Amino acid sequence: MPTTKQSPYLRFLNLIDALDRINPGKKLDSIEESLLNRIVTCADAGQTVLVGDLIALAELGSQATLHGRLKNLSAMGYIKMASNIDGRKKQVLPTKLAIKRYEEISKCLEKAAKIA
Repeated sequence: MPTTKQSPYLRFLNLIDALDRINPGKKLDSIEESLLNRIVTCADAGQTVLVGDLIALAELGSQATLHGRLKNLSAMGYIKMASNIDGRKKQVLPTKLAIKRYEEISKCLEKAAKIA
């Protein structure tokens, strides 16, 4: 039976799966992952992201669903919310735990690409 070489993307998915198994209590659903991606990319670009901006993302779910997912991300330690200058708006910021998660994902991507 001939052995086929696994594609780098499939290796990457397997590495991410292993990463999730190491931290079983920290597994994110697709909505939480999308929200966290948005929060981290905005922070990396130096842009301010507010709770209102995130719960307005209708393509991800209803406002109630998105608000619940933001609460989950906060409870898991991936984000923190800080009052804006006028106090009426909440800015969403990634925590060190979130940054560490993306560093680990980056290592998985580099490892999967190296083997290719």
